Amino acid sequence: MVSDCVPHELIVRNLQEVVGDEELHHLLKRDQPLTVYWGTATTGKPHVAYFVPIIKLADMLHAGCKVIILFADLHAYLDNMKAPWSLLRYRTQYYEAVIKGMLKSANVPLERLHFIRGADYELTEVYSADLYRLLAIASVHDARKAGAEVVKQVSNPLVSGLLYPLLQALDEIHLGVDAQFGGVDQRKIFMLAEKVGLHFLCRGFG
Repeated sequence: MVSDCVPHELIVRNLQEVVGDEELHHLLKRDQPLTVYWGTATTGKPHVAYFVPIIKLADMLHAGCKVIILFADLHAYLDNMKAPWSLLRYRTQYYEAVIKGMLKSANVPLERLHFIRGADYELTEVYSADLYRLLAIASVHDARKAGAEVVKQVSNPLVSGLLYPLLQALDEIHLGVDAQFGGVDQRKIFMLAEKVGLHFLCRGFG
């Protein structure tokens, strides 16, 4: 049986920062696999740099994690309409085909890998109700700060840019994951997600 430290080493190696490492150790002691998600906004064309997160996801899969890849199509639209509404589903299909090919070329085991399209659950009644609850407690300052390094900054900011980080924070709850994987540019969104998760847990939302 693989010791507890081996999965942990696989999960955290080559990461620039780990937020909540003590909690990670605790979660790895459970009888169920750690569930992690990586979201990618379908804004353009996947390129060679995508192999960086894909190799990291491979480490997590080899560590026994359940991995969810979220195609954040609504985020792509909210980020200054980098993806037109009419093309959202087609972009998702394209991304899935390309990323699956990249994963296979890197010999990544796909048995515990799941692909989810954001719009498939982010437009549901339950998600929308939670989003309204979140809008009632989130400040403009917190939303703007969280998305500052991720959402395209323009001279006349749109409300959609404030929604972007709020949806990402809410995704953690609705995907039922233990952790989120992403670049350091998303750190402020991760902190917002932690705050949102605690609030919803205490209030019984979701």
